[in-house]
Amino acid sequence: MPETDFDRRRFLYATGIAGATVLAGCSGGGDGGDGGDGGDGGDGGSSETEAETTSGGSGGGGGSGSVPSEVSEYLSDTSNFDGSAADNTGESEVTVMVGAEGNNGNYAFAPAAIRVDTGTTVVWEWTGQGQVHNVVHEDGDFESEQVSEEGHTFEYTFEEAGNYLYQCTPHQALGMLGAVIVE
Repeated sequence: MPETDFDRRRFLYATGIAGATVLAGCSGGGDGGDGGDGGDGGDGGSSETEAETTSGGSGGGGGSGSVPSEVSEYLSDTSNFDGSAADNTGESEVTVMVGAEGNNGNYAFAPAAIRVDTGTTVVWEWTGQGQVHNVVHEDGDFESEQVSEEGHTFEYTFEEAGNYLYQCTPHQALGMLGAVIVE
């Protein structure tokens, strides 16, 4: 996959915060892909045209259909992302585990990507593993406090369609990223 400005920023962030040992297992390997759009240009927000674009190339797949390329690119260095999104359409509430196994420890959201309908409430539930975690939307629509306590929950109801990319701020460089695809 061609290098993008986002990849360069992630690399610089990771090397500046977490050091070279974190990057040892993060080299992506090439599986083709769509080549991107030349970078995001700034705020990391999603647009209607990006939301409609699905990932291509040889990889990914799974039983839940295509994942938007924006989501696939964002989660490309997340070890528990298999190229698909868990299909939770038709459910009014969905739980995502925080501090799940992944990224060389308990530094993952599980599942990494979910697909839901508008009006669905997503509940993030802490496992108590992997130190303190939080849930922070890239564009600031939602943000939890940093917590390590098992059973703690944070919820957000998605009222508008789009791709919602989020992270755990303390472990972003490790690949603790997630996405909610709202249809």
